[in-house]
Amino acid sequence: MKTLSTAILIFASILSSLAQTPDYDIVLKNGRVIDPETGLDAVRNVGIRGNRIVEISSAPLSGKEVIDVSNLVVSPGFIDPHVHGMTNKEHEYQAHDGVTTALELEGGIEDIGTWLASQHNKTIINYGASACHPWARAELMYQSAQAKGNKELEHGSYKFNYMPVTPEEMDGSLVLLDKELKAGALGIGVPIGYYPGATREEIYNVYEFAAARKTMIFSHVREGKALAIQQVIADAATTGAALHIVHLNSMSLDEIGLTSRMIASAQKQGLDITTELYPYTAGSTSLESAIFDEGWQQRLGITYKDLQWVETGERLTEETFATYRKKGGVVILHSMRPEWIDTGLLSAVTMIGSDGMPYSRLAHPRTAGTYARILGVYVRERKVLTLMQALRKMTIMPAQRLETISPMMRLKGRLQVGADADITIFDPNTILDKATFEGGLKFSEGIHHVLVNGTFVVKGGKTIGNVFPGQPIYGKLKQ
Repeated sequence: MKTLSTAILIFASILSSLAQTPDYDIVLKNGRVIDPETGLDAVRNVGIRGNRIVEISSAPLSGKEVIDVSNLVVSPGFIDPHVHGMTNKEHEYQAHDGVTTALELEGGIEDIGTWLASQHNKTIINYGASACHPWARAELMYQSAQAKGNKELEHGSYKFNYMPVTPEEMDGSLVLLDKELKAGALGIGVPIGYYPGATREEIYNVYEFAAARKTMIFSHVREGKALAIQQVIADAATTGAALHIVHLNSMSLDEIGLTSRMIASAQKQGLDITTELYPYTAGSTSLESAIFDEGWQQRLGITYKDLQWVETGERLTEETFATYRKKGGVVILHSMRPEWIDTGLLSAVTMIGSDGMPYSRLAHPRTAGTYARILGVYVRERKVLTLMQALRKMTIMPAQRLETISPMMRLKGRLQVGADADITIFDPNTILDKATFEGGLKFSEGIHHVLVNGTFVVKGGKTIGNVFPGQPIYGKLKQ
């Protein structure tokens, strides 16, 4: 009898201990939970264990750490499909803008296997990139030049951008792209506007290759607004390649209404074509690039005074343009009108991508403020979008776009049980971008907490130092 009583006491003690043990590592308490995929918009408690969301409930939850997020929005972490600044310097600004996954898909990254390995356990947010087509073609052209004893063409020379490939170089570049896809690349970056030497046949061959590999093309189109959009849609339609057109606003300018309709119509016809834009009336790129070859003023509808030199913030003149173009560096192009951005945002086919630049004190503010600007200016202040519409463009749309070429994206962009705990928590009444063209980069305001794979990288509006929970986003062809 004594033994039975002892057993009962031990069992009761175990039950008591279990009852006192927190069920979750982190509980987000009483937040306004929004999941754009399911349409959920309600006050809920979110339970996180490890790197996953394991409970969403109206009932109280217990956890090792309970964070009261009353009156704050609890959203899937924002997914940025268009980033050029891919170091932790830029990632800190991105995290304070609510971004939990940053991807370099427009131009891609060369030798992606080496790059992915170099980021392992060293990155604040999730990361990935496409294979870089202009690098692949230039590598083969350089090898050909070396084999022919041509020492004038240096490795990585801008001259390759103005040269057509030979059939042998074309084949070799596709072999190299195939290697990059197997190393983890998310599709192929084809920023054709930067290398005018590529013929239509060369680009068409890349589309055919992408279709055969069942991967995706990410394209900065040639200059020409709607005509250039038509060209890439035609290449995608006739080859069957999946296509994503980057920054539709700066590609289309005053024809963005027409190009949005083109893409919407292509989707209705069953074509696998998508696009994005950023919420600013200025772009940014390298002054020495082909964008500023002869005739740029007519093509872009701007002149020297519309160019801002990032290094100093000064507006250019004919003289400083010539000096800085020879030197090389980044400019901001003030080339768009607010109504064009509104038109693009209102289209159902557009998602959000920052086109964020590498760090510079006076870098384009999109590097730090894209997502807060959408939520602060275009949702709260101007009511161009509803909160649900905006979050859809920033979370589930990019996740769904990429999940066919990267199955791991099926767990991103969602606030659901079983999804990765990439979560952004913000105050819809105060969120706002603080970076400006004149004042430079600043952290966005109103983003209280950001979790990446269940780990806080921003907490109480402050950066959490020495945590690197970011994980690579691989393409499905990785071997």
